Amino acid sequence: AYALNGGVDYLDRLRLGRLGMPRALAVVVVMALFLSAATALVLIVIPVLQKEIPLLQAQIPAFLLKLDAIVGPRLGEMGINVKLDGAGLRELLSQQMAGVSDSTWSSLLASARVGGSALLGWLATLILIPVVLFYLLLDWHRLLQRVAGAVPRRWAAGAVSMAQEVNVLLAQYLRGQMLVMLVLAVYYSSALAIAGFEVALPVGILTGLLVFIPYLGFGLGLALALIAAVLQFADWSGVIAVAFIYGAGQVIEGFFLTPRLVGERIGLNPLAVIFALLAFGQLFGFVGVLLALPASAILMVAFRHLRHHYLRSSFYNA
Repeated sequence: AYALNGGVDYLDRLRLGRLGMPRALAVVVVMALFLSAATALVLIVIPVLQKEIPLLQAQIPAFLLKLDAIVGPRLGEMGINVKLDGAGLRELLSQQMAGVSDSTWSSLLASARVGGSALLGWLATLILIPVVLFYLLLDWHRLLQRVAGAVPRRWAAGAVSMAQEVNVLLAQYLRGQMLVMLVLAVYYSSALAIAGFEVALPVGILTGLLVFIPYLGFGLGLALALIAAVLQFADWSGVIAVAFIYGAGQVIEGFFLTPRLVGERIGLNPLAVIFALLAFGQLFGFVGVLLALPASAILMVAFRHLRHHYLRSSFYNA
């Protein structure tokens, strides 16, 4: 709601300029555009998967034969006589399935029931999210007024001032993050195209646009590129090219783009950006990496005001 409210406010200002768009309609338009963009991302991935999965299935038998020729003799030396071809893997899987006891199947069935309940919960949440988002965007300014009205009057001016500073920093963060996504989408698409990949454009665009999700976006793009390299190139040149392109992309993003395009916009030193990503990732994992920079921006505003009050305090000036 916070990220989409700017677009709703823009359309709402058009209504005040007598172009005739009520806020409820503006909310619907912005939500539709947002969902369309998310759907477009999915539609970028599906054609790549539709093209690569049948090719991958056709290549699996030859890949298993190569793997058996390389790994089979070494497993034999260790006393493990397993054929890593299609028939051998089917036989091994049948033996394992036959050895599974009834109690294990009961445990798996109980886990499936729990998983089914969790799936229903996720579906209910996915249905509720657009509804909650609609009403948050519709009543956004009234909600902020109520929050501001609940702050004690002697602190109201300072709290509103801090909130406005945080709002400016987070807006700059979002703009900087979008620039990083755009630059990386162009880089990965161009680099994969130069390396001769047929799926360079969709894979490059997907990797760049999903880079705001730490690990997931990069990992998905890397996996798709590696699959394309195995399917398209007969030797290891494609895999080596993918390793070089994505390794360089991580260095460019982590040490140049994010510190400069995001960190400098929110007033953080490049070293502070790197430290924030490492520290929040260590403390809070995936969510910490995702929220490291906006949280650091908020903390920076708080520390700035704290320092200002400290320098004006009688304790400091005594």
